[in-house]
Amino acid sequence: MDGKKVRPQTIDEYINLTPTETQKKLIQLQKCIRAAAPGAAESLKWGMPAFSYQRILVTFALYKNHIGFHTTPSAIQAFKAELDGFKTSEGTIQLPLERALPLTLIRKITMFRVRESVDGDVKWK
Repeated sequence: MDGKKVRPQTIDEYINLTPTETQKKLIQLQKCIRAAAPGAAESLKWGMPAFSYQRILVTFALYKNHIGFHTTPSAIQAFKAELDGFKTSEGTIQLPLERALPLTLIRKITMFRVRESVDGDVKWK
């Protein structure tokens, strides 16, 4: 064995390489985003699962204690009230591993990004 780290090529490979106890949440997240953005291209961007139409809609990544759900600053601002209780930054929402995923909110944010992608020129930052 050469000691090289395996680099996933698909979202499914990314999920399969994560600890078993987190895979269920990542699959839930993937399914939720797929349902909110039907037909979105699925790929890896910067090593993270990404969903895109003409532009990146959202990405996510597993960290030690949370799942980072990455979107645009405009989405964070639009859902500021509903994000109360979550740690956020300019374009990221931290979803703690010990809490249930806020699937309704994730769906709404993804659909917001779909509308931004189709209707406007909001670029990924």
